[in-house]
Amino acid sequence: MKRRDFVQLAGLGAGAMMMPPVFGRSIPAEALSSPGLDVAIKKELADIALNTARSMGASYADARIGRYLNQYVFTREDKVQNVVNTESFGIGIRVIANGTWGFASTNDVSNDGIKKATTQAVAIAKANAKIQKEPVKLAPVESYGEVSWKTPVKKDFKDIPVSEKVDLLLSANAAAMENGASFVNSALFMVNEQKYFASTEGSYIDQDIHRIWPTFGVTAIDRAQGKFKSRQALSAPMGMGFEYMDGLASEKLEGPNGLIFYRNSYDIVEDAKVAAEQAREMLSAKSVEPGKYDMVLEPNHLGLTIHESVGHPLELDRVLGYEANYAGTSFATLDKLESGNFNYGSEQVNLVADKTQPYSLGAVGYDDEGVKCKKWDLVRNGILVNYQAIRDQVHMIGQNESHGCCYSQSWNDVQFQRMPNVSLEPGKEKYSAKDMIRDVEKGIFIAGRGSYSIDQQRYNFQFGGTVFYEIRNGEIKGMLNDVAYQSNTQEFWNSCSKICDESDYRMFGSFFDGKGQPSQISAVSHGSSTSRFDGVNVINTGRTI
Repeated sequence: MKRRDFVQLAGLGAGAMMMPPVFGRSIPAEALSSPGLDVAIKKELADIALNTARSMGASYADARIGRYLNQYVFTREDKVQNVVNTESFGIGIRVIANGTWGFASTNDVSNDGIKKATTQAVAIAKANAKIQKEPVKLAPVESYGEVSWKTPVKKDFKDIPVSEKVDLLLSANAAAMENGASFVNSALFMVNEQKYFASTEGSYIDQDIHRIWPTFGVTAIDRAQGKFKSRQALSAPMGMGFEYMDGLASEKLEGPNGLIFYRNSYDIVEDAKVAAEQAREMLSAKSVEPGKYDMVLEPNHLGLTIHESVGHPLELDRVLGYEANYAGTSFATLDKLESGNFNYGSEQVNLVADKTQPYSLGAVGYDDEGVKCKKWDLVRNGILVNYQAIRDQVHMIGQNESHGCCYSQSWNDVQFQRMPNVSLEPGKEKYSAKDMIRDVEKGIFIAGRGSYSIDQQRYNFQFGGTVFYEIRNGEIKGMLNDVAYQSNTQEFWNSCSKICDESDYRMFGSFFDGKGQPSQISAVSHGSSTSRFDGVNVINTGRTI
């Protein structure tokens, strides 16, 4: 994309939020609903790539035909800032020749264009083979034939008029302004990946994947004191259609001091109203006293801690040192798994990877190298038991079955190991967030995500949040400011003493998670129930030394 075109698309649309990556060409909103290629035609085109690769001596080949559709809507106060609609279409071909990977892609999805790209992929593989020390070892995978999978969408975002989406965001903005916000910006991110995978092992897989993320930022200003406070949305990105925006009352969970949490649906207008009230309350809230506290962390907050301190360090390529340029490697080295007794956390801690979790961002039927997705343990009863690995990695940890977590952000990028949904299992006994607060003498309740920092081994870290409440003698005593907690991954998860039951379980999500060089983004969810961590070090972020 030319810089001028990018600037035109981006504009001021991001408001106070970071502009996400923009893939493909700008199209009218109505063009998003135009049908893609028929599946029979996709099969014919994929076979051209597979047959060409075989004829040139490739021992393996796969082809991914992708149509990627994005719609982003941005508003601020009573104005629409931008509406971005993009489409990207093409094919990526990956091969093994002479025991070595090769990859090429093209947006010329014609017989000649596909043959040319496949020829280039094989040539790259053969050139790489001259310096390859060991041949690629692929774990076996079942041949699935012709299959399909689709996100169970009730309302396709492409069928909802842009005007309706704009009205919803502007209604949320108005609710915030009417309840004391000085500024507010809001956005809707909607994505549809139409992906077709075929391989020389006999799988032809057609998938239609949907994701949505509504969000906003509310700011309240005390001009007399020259102070301001902000509160971000408590929404979670989801693998759903536009029905997520229906805000069904049955999906709401009430938290302390008027906090409302949402599961599998979201009321952005209500959340914006509460956000404005809480931003105003923050202006007069007291600053936290540093020290040791029992932390009560709700799922929208804890999901980010899971992402950084569990999801990333248990990616096998980080563990092996193959991934280092983008945010470092991992402390969770192979010897810790091989010991069979490394205490990642307390006995209450059970962390699972799951690419099949309903409504999650990572939910698909098959990964981007044709492996059927599944659920598996990472940490069981506090002990490290596995990593995240794909077909050419699992032999390195003595396994012979891929975990099904290979992904590429587009047809134009090679697929590689990406984080699946990583979640903390809920407690088994009936126990609510109110019960947990009642059992805390000196603690802090944190909801929502904030700033964070973690070292390049994914070990020492510091996390903030969106809103903070003091807990004293089993009761919420008021809002706090300037809270952040510090720990290291092993110490933190071993301090986990209690987890609420499944009735409190809900998901956080990362819509634009980065990894790799060249960097790619992916979307991933992290589920949990409200959890307690004892004796965690809390600092005051507003004080200077």
